[in-house]
Amino acid sequence: MGHIQWKKGETGAWVSIITYLILATTKLIVSEIGDSDALRADGFNNTTDIIASLAVLIGLRISKKPPDSDHHYGHSKAETISSLIAAFIMTTIGIEVLLEAGETLIYQEFGTPSPLTGWTAVLSAIIMYGVYRFNLNLSRHVESRALYAAAQDNRSDALVSVGAAVGIFGAMAGILWLDPAAATIVGVLILKTAWEIFTDATHLLTDGFDEDELEDIRATIDTHPDVQKVKDIKARFQGNETLVDVIILVSPDITVQQAHDITDEIEVLLKEKHKIHYVHIHTEPYHD
Repeated sequence: MGHIQWKKGETGAWVSIITYLILATTKLIVSEIGDSDALRADGFNNTTDIIASLAVLIGLRISKKPPDSDHHYGHSKAETISSLIAAFIMTTIGIEVLLEAGETLIYQEFGTPSPLTGWTAVLSAIIMYGVYRFNLNLSRHVESRALYAAAQDNRSDALVSVGAAVGIFGAMAGILWLDPAAATIVGVLILKTAWEIFTDATHLLTDGFDEDELEDIRATIDTHPDVQKVKDIKARFQGNETLVDVIILVSPDITVQQAHDITDEIEVLLKEKHKIHYVHIHTEPYHD
């Protein structure tokens, strides 16, 4: 990730942190004034999200460090690790929401919150959805998986606030069971998002790579007129960068310089078509 892209990614993390700080403080204060357990839980949810956003920020900063004596490929995998941390925190939040909803249903500890708490939850959902769209677009622009994970967390938080608002207004209307029911649905959605981020991060950390994308890369290399055959090809992610190792078969009659020129031309092809900047190409003689 370049310096400008990294700074933009850091901006997205700071937007989340500042928003969470403001919303968490507001919700906890308003929940005490308006007697709303749902809004109070939402406030604690945002407090926990501050930790997840800090994990993303730390991951972005570590990934910017250049290669050193024991990290020859750099530190870009720190972003993926920070995505894992965000997934674990989201899982904790989802379980907490489900447990609180279950406790409310079992003991039927229903209350009647004030309208102020409901509108606070609605406003929070709108703000968090705006932060989600901002970070989602930014993550695609700077190609940051950690920031993408943070954006998914932002969306989950917007849904949490929607669930809290539904529960609050439902309780005000006399539908007392609506609060824990909405909280249960939100809890499941949070866990679903956390699972998706977790599986994506673990797939990358274990050097998993999409087979269809790998075949597209192979096909691009095959288009070079001097490549007789792609003998072997492997690819993996190093943070946001794709690393490719490929063995190609070329005519045994060409010179070493010609073989070198072919590899340079393939590197240009992959850079232009697939935005791949790191390619290791090994040439071998082709025999019928």
